[in-house]
Amino acid sequence: MRPETLVRDHTVYACVMGSRAFGLATEDSDTDRRGVFLAPTPLFWRFDKPPTHVEGPAGEQFSWELERFCELALRANPNILECLHSPLVEYADDTGRELLALRGAFLSRRVHETFTRYAHGQRRRLESQVRALPRAPDSARAGRTPVAPRWKHAMHLLRLLTSARDLLRTGTLTLDVGEHRESLLAVKRGKVAWPEVEARMARLTQEAEEAAHRSPLPAEPDRRRVEDFLVRARRASALQADPHDEVVQGVAGGGDVG
Repeated sequence: MRPETLVRDHTVYACVMGSRAFGLATEDSDTDRRGVFLAPTPLFWRFDKPPTHVEGPAGEQFSWELERFCELALRANPNILECLHSPLVEYADDTGRELLALRGAFLSRRVHETFTRYAHGQRRRLESQVRALPRAPDSARAGRTPVAPRWKHAMHLLRLLTSARDLLRTGTLTLDVGEHRESLLAVKRGKVAWPEVEARMARLTQEAEEAAHRSPLPAEPDRRRVEDFLVRARRASALQADPHDEVVQGVAGGGDVG
């Protein structure tokens, strides 16, 4: 089965991510779609396993196989958790709706480490780009501002740090930036001096650290509950009539499938 066919025929959940999900879309914003597909169980009985993910054209479509998606969510991967909490759900079948009902089972205080570690890596890249800029006269050096395309990255880094802080404080992951929209878009447009952006990042990091010590989130995700869901989904898939069953049964019975 071709990877794109798996996504087309076996998607259980699909949503819009990126600026549109964050409430930061402008006229030139792309539409980034993410999804989860459940590969038919008989495909796992063969030597060649189904792909763990499938990337669509131009990077605007990306889908994970259900098991891989759950594995990454249990590790508190920021991109995966945000995908599961998108306010722009485009499709969900029965399995997808059950996955959405499990959102709380994936959340834990692990998010402090994963979100802030990811943010730290992104911040180091931004700072290295700032240091690499040619030095200019004092009158033209507005606080070591990064090159224009990187302002968008700075905006999303501030958004991620805000999201992590609020998640640790409340136990709820909210993607839409709400009242912070204009201040974040000002960063994207290069209207905020780089030292001020750095100060915001440092403040949000400190606030997330403080929130982690008294967060309502559990220490660990509910792995058993998620695994029970995954096993039931695999069993249900195995019981469905599927042409791949005939292939596997033919091999098991010594039949000619070539």
